[in-house]
This record gives sequence, C-alpha cells and structure tokens, in this order.
Amino acid sequence: MKKFALSLITALALLSGVQAGTVGIAWDKAPDNTTDMAAMQNGAKMFVNYCLNCHAAAFMRFNRLKDIGLTEQQIKDNLLFTTDKVGETMKVSSDPRQTKEWFGGNPPDLTLIARSRSGAQGTGADYLYTYLRTYYVDDTKATGWNNLAFPNVGMPHVLWELQGKRAAVYAKEMVHGHEVDVFKGWEQISPGTMTPLQYDQAVGDLVGYLQWMAEPVANQRVQVGVWVLLFLTVMTVFTWRLNAAYWKDIK
Repeated sequence: MKKFALSLITALALLSGVQAGTVGIAWDKAPDNTTDMAAMQNGAKMFVNYCLNCHAAAFMRFNRLKDIGLTEQQIKDNLLFTTDKVGETMKVSSDPRQTKEWFGGNPPDLTLIARSRSGAQGTGADYLYTYLRTYYVDDTKATGWNNLAFPNVGMPHVLWELQGKRAAVYAKEMVHGHEVDVFKGWEQISPGTMTPLQYDQAVGDLVGYLQWMAEPVANQRVQVGVWVLLFLTVMTVFTWRLNAAYWKDIK
C-alpha cells in the first residue's frame, strides 16, 4: 500500500510539473456579445466567410439568423454561399474527402463548439477567443502554423490575413525543478489588414456568434428564469400568510 501511495504521489508530481516541456497558457475572458445585434451579425458574416468553407453547422438553419436582426433578403444576398434556400442547414462547401486528405480528418461541426469546449480555465467561448488569437508561424508543421491554446493543431490560421503573421517568443525557466519553455510574448513578422484591437473585436464578434449558435434561446431562458424566481418569491409570501391565517382560527 505504501509503494502504491508513493507511486501515485510521484506520478501526480510529474504531471503537475512538466507537460511536453512547455507551460500552458491561461484562457482570456471572451466578451459577451450575444445581446449586441450588430456584433452578432458581423460574427455571422465572419463565420460564413471564414469557417463554413470547411466546418459545417448541421444543426443551425440560415433562417434562424432572423433572430439576430437579419431579414430573409439580407440572408439570401449576403450569407447563402452553400445553398440557395434560406431554410437549409449550414452545410459545408468543401468536399469532405478532400478535407480529410488535407488535414488528416474531417473538421468538426461547429454548431455546439462553444458549449463543448468549456473546461476548468473557463467557458467554451473563453477557449475559442483565446484559440483564435494565439496562432503563430511554425515552419516545422505541415500547415506552417501552430497554436498556444491547441499545440500541434491541424487547422491552419484562416484569419492570418486579418491578424498578420506572428512568432511566439519563449524563454527557458525552471518550473518545479525542471527547465521548460515559457511563453513570453509575440514578435510581429508582418502586419495584417486589421490592427490588434480591431482583430480582437472581430474575433470577439465571431465567438459571440458561435456562443449564440450553440444555444439561440439562452438569453430568453435567462429572462424567463428571472421572472419565474420573482413569481415563486411572491407566491411564497402569499402562501406563508395564507398558512398563518388558516392555522390562526384552528389554534
């Protein structure tokens, strides 16, 4: 039993000390844009232009975008690239066989991605916001890109023209008695079409849309929940007074 306990302690120490010779990064807090219709519409535009080429959203229909303030004609004119019917689901425009050959597997469906990627460091939106902002150039990878939030990622940086090309700067440090590479910052290799602030805002809009798409009725659910709690509070007061009045005559 003592040997087992010692082995377990040693294994936990190794796991907490070093993983792949690097120290992971904390997730940044994603802005909450799910109530900002302009931001949501911009996020939907970015999703269709940059994500829908490879990633499907099989559980979302284009006509649901009317919930974020778009008209049916606006959807037809600006967002229908993979179908000609507003009632169709968001299908992928690329051939699944080609994407599997290019990336070694079919890209995942993104309908529920903002809910499925939550973890101990934050929500799924926090992860996506960090992930889309931590790409860097890596010539050792087949795609030429790597990512701090998802090391050795197979997906290339599809937004690189907006953000520009960056290199990750590391430094050797001792952590728990082991020498590891610690991320220190970024080195801009070439500028993008957006400033860093504009890029962060654009990614925030995209992540906000992904968050909304994962649960389109989330805001309504919260509002209904508040009214239900208020109703139960009032009913509790009435029930308490009615109970007191009933037992008053009996006693």
